[in-house]
Amino acid sequence: MKSTFSLLKRNFTSLKQRSIDPFGGDKVVKNHPLPNPQRLVNKYALITGGTNGVGKETSILFAQSGVEGLTIVDWNKKGQDVAEEINHLAKRKVAQFIHADVSSDKQMERTFTEHMQRFGKLNVLFNNAGILAANDDGPCNTPDEDYEKTMNVNVKGVFLCHKYGIPEMLKSGGGSIINVASIVALVGSAAAQVVYTASKGAVLAMSREIAIMYAKDNIRVNTINPGPLSTELLKNFLNTDAKLDRRLIHNPIGRFGHPKEIAQVVAFLASDESSLLTGTQITADGGITAAYVTPEKI
Repeated sequence: MKSTFSLLKRNFTSLKQRSIDPFGGDKVVKNHPLPNPQRLVNKYALITGGTNGVGKETSILFAQSGVEGLTIVDWNKKGQDVAEEINHLAKRKVAQFIHADVSSDKQMERTFTEHMQRFGKLNVLFNNAGILAANDDGPCNTPDEDYEKTMNVNVKGVFLCHKYGIPEMLKSGGGSIINVASIVALVGSAAAQVVYTASKGAVLAMSREIAIMYAKDNIRVNTINPGPLSTELLKNFLNTDAKLDRRLIHNPIGRFGHPKEIAQVVAFLASDESSLLTGTQITADGGITAAYVTPEKI
């Protein structure tokens, strides 16, 4: 009886008070400067994985930054609602939604054709779509089907977007491609997700090579390495002090990022403000990958 009570107590103990709310990034972004409505004027963009999280925040920010036309691509059909929401906020028909699987050659060819038929130019390509399979573990335990699915979406999907996006960008006079990798492309983790990690390392390497190939064609290719972001999924997973402490001890700022903070980096890379940046990476992780010993205060 005592052991059963102890187990229940462990499972339902309230999380302790912390000096910094680890999921409080929403309070931070409320103080961000207002978007510059001239930042992306005369630019036409395509975003994959644009229905939630970083993709949705970036879609909204692009519209607020004056983008002339925006195609949102996702396997989730809720993208139509996102496009309508953006058009309502922008008070103009700036966005369209295309339902497509980024790992399908034919569907991505169709996607870029439809974008060009609607808008006629492609200046910004944000390759954000990606997955983390539920059973992604170490090399001995991860099922083959999870390996195939993850690599198809996270690596082949990015490859196909370059395959069909670059020719249209060349016709448009050049532009900016932003790819999403991850801090796990830079550092290892004992919380294994080996296929996801490998896929993001591939994105990082592919981005550098494509950047060099097209540097003289006025096409810039850069990568963002986000750290862990505050989402409902992460909150539900890190539901004990032990789980939180294991991650926060490596986190100098004491909190997880907000998707909007990544969107701000994307908007910078999409704009002409980043005209000298190509073949590089911006690691937006609150200092995690820069730290050796972090502050004791949590």
